[in-house]
Amino acid sequence: MWYRIELAYNGSREDMGPYVPANHRPMESNTSSFGALAHLLKASLGSGVLAMPLAFKNAGLLVGCIGTMLIGLICGHVIHILVKTSQQLCVEVKKPALGYADTCEIVFQNGPKPIRKFASIARELVDWSLAVTHMGACCVYVVVIAESFRQVSVEYGGPDWSVTAYCALTLIVLIPLTQINKLKYLVPFSAVANFVWLVSICISIYYCLRDTPDISERNMATSIDGIPTFISTSLFAMEGIGVVMPIENEMLKPQQFLGCPGVLNIAMSAVVVLYGFVGFTGYLQFGENVRGSLTLNLPLDEVLAQTAKLLVACVMLLSFALIFYVPVDIAWRRIQDRIPAKTHRWAMSGLRLFGTLFIVGLACAVPKLELFMELVGAVCLSVLGLLLPSVIEIIWRWGRDIGPTHWIVWKNLVICLFAIIAMVSGVTFAIKSMLENL
Repeated sequence: MWYRIELAYNGSREDMGPYVPANHRPMESNTSSFGALAHLLKASLGSGVLAMPLAFKNAGLLVGCIGTMLIGLICGHVIHILVKTSQQLCVEVKKPALGYADTCEIVFQNGPKPIRKFASIARELVDWSLAVTHMGACCVYVVVIAESFRQVSVEYGGPDWSVTAYCALTLIVLIPLTQINKLKYLVPFSAVANFVWLVSICISIYYCLRDTPDISERNMATSIDGIPTFISTSLFAMEGIGVVMPIENEMLKPQQFLGCPGVLNIAMSAVVVLYGFVGFTGYLQFGENVRGSLTLNLPLDEVLAQTAKLLVACVMLLSFALIFYVPVDIAWRRIQDRIPAKTHRWAMSGLRLFGTLFIVGLACAVPKLELFMELVGAVCLSVLGLLLPSVIEIIWRWGRDIGPTHWIVWKNLVICLFAIIAMVSGVTFAIKSMLENL
């Protein structure tokens, strides 16, 4: 097949031996396996962990535990096939590393003839799904920040304004913070945020384990109507596919990312255990009153609980600029060539200002934390985290070692069907909830 020949010679011909991508990565790509594990855990254990009690509320304790393990298993497997495909592709095209969008585009370009014309569409789909996912996360951050400061303000005699007003007030900090356009200047904020985040999670777990009610007071399972919401919220919480490829691309020994025990398996096991634990204990403690962020359920009259709320709010303020960097970068790459070079600095500032105002405006318009998580999880993460990697594996291996009757094809088709059902049902229930809250 001619496109395989094209792949085989699409690179340097200096070496006639096997091409080892890791040997050609820049010197800066020297992250150890332990460092990669730490980065992956840090990226995965974000604000989503505080949303797991809400997911358990929609499924019940027993179904929630089983569902968390199943979704964790599916997410881990899908990340595995994406990374494995990317690593094999790097050898074929003689590239040291490929990102998610690059992998999608090259796989489509060199797939069966009828689908090659969709290569650019696949790349755009990945990029904009990543952008919308991160913008949705930013909206979640704004609402949590506003809710947290409002609760503390009301408790201590401050103004009892609406959540919308507090969302608007976040602009005082977010506008100057989002004007930082170099990642290296955001590193100190990230370091502080990581420490503060750990402290706030520990405080939240303490309240989950304090004077827990009897397990019989909680639902073991709920109606089928709650399952789409559970899946959407769990995907929002657990799916970290957007950070996987950048971490793998920086590894000194990328072959240790996969395997057993590999970086991915260890990280996903830890994520599933912690998320399941927080979801179980959070729902057990707060029951049907559980909120989209666990800290919003903490007692209003205790200093330690209020401290945890403020710490989480501060973490999200500091982390906002990091999350915001992704959609801005994706948008800027598409418009910078159309703008005169001498006005690039002003144009970038304007783009960042517009993006910040848009995100905060969206949060003000729909200050329902749960709806953002359900919509982002249902749409973007179903596509990014489940559908596309499965399709990519089929295209990449089609005609090489699999055909129409191979079990891998049917396995991936089942994952695709699950992704489509999760997306359609999740969006349907999220829109229904949104209309009910208008």
